[in-house]
Amino acid sequence: MTSICIVRHGQTDWNLHGRLQGQTDIPLNETGKKQAEECREFLKGMEWDVVITTSLMRAKETAEIINRDLNLPMIIMDEFKERYFGDGEGLTREVRNEKYPEFIFPGMESRDDLDRRIETGLQSVSTKFPDKKILLVSHGAVIHAIIKKFHMEGSQLEEFKLFNGCLTNISLKKNSWNVEDYNVTEHLMECKK
Repeated sequence: MTSICIVRHGQTDWNLHGRLQGQTDIPLNETGKKQAEECREFLKGMEWDVVITTSLMRAKETAEIINRDLNLPMIIMDEFKERYFGDGEGLTREVRNEKYPEFIFPGMESRDDLDRRIETGLQSVSTKFPDKKILLVSHGAVIHAIIKKFHMEGSQLEEFKLFNGCLTNISLKKNSWNVEDYNVTEHLMECKK
């Protein structure tokens, strides 16, 4: 059985200030580095075969911090890169709500294109790494799309916030991906308060 633990990258200053990042390449801030270290401490006692990340700094840096103790092969797969939000990138929540209350921005990647890109990535992972345990560092909109599509109750789920550094576990069973759990935060100090 192929299984993937999807890690949402650590916090950036844009996350902190409510700016929509999309594919704008923003690095981790100090809190984000700490979240990545907490992920590493939680994950290092488990067996993993490979780390996959996107080329965006915030994901790659999170993956590198996690992989310091694991020393696994690390590959980049931009099929799991954040959704492109076009003119919405860089806007604060307040400005987005005022200018684009429907959360539809000129030039943004369509939901169908995002879903196709993710499915291509998952197909590639299942082909290249059958029966392996994979760590995948990715992004909020991608993880949301995976949960909505493959969770048993995904279509009924209300909108929810994915924490930076949260974990989502999926597995391939009988040629179908299944979400085992999502938004796992027990390893993050800020979520224990």
